[in-house]
Amino acid sequence: MQIAISVIMSQKTIWKIQYFGLCINEFARKYRLKPQIAHNYLQKYKGLQFLQDNYEVEHTLALDDTIHSLHKVCAYNGGTL
Repeated sequence: MQIAISVIMSQKTIWKIQYFGLCINEFARKYRLKPQIAHNYLQKYKGLQFLQDNYEVEHTLALDDTIHSLHKVCAYNGGTL
C-alpha cells in the first residue's frame, strides 16, 4: 500500500529558500568559491543559522551588507576566509 503525501510550501518558505540560495551563490562569487564549498563553509561556521535566525531583517538589507555580515559571523565562529 502506497501513501501519497502532498507537501505545500507557503510563499514565505519559497522566498526564504530562494533568498538562501542567492546569499550562498553571492558569497561563493565574492570569495571565489564553488557554491557547494560556500554552502559547507556557511553551514560549518554558522552563517546559515545566522540567516535563519535573522531572515526578517536581513532580507530587507542590501545583499552586500548581508554578505559582509555572513563573513563576520563565520569569522567569529572560526572561519578563516
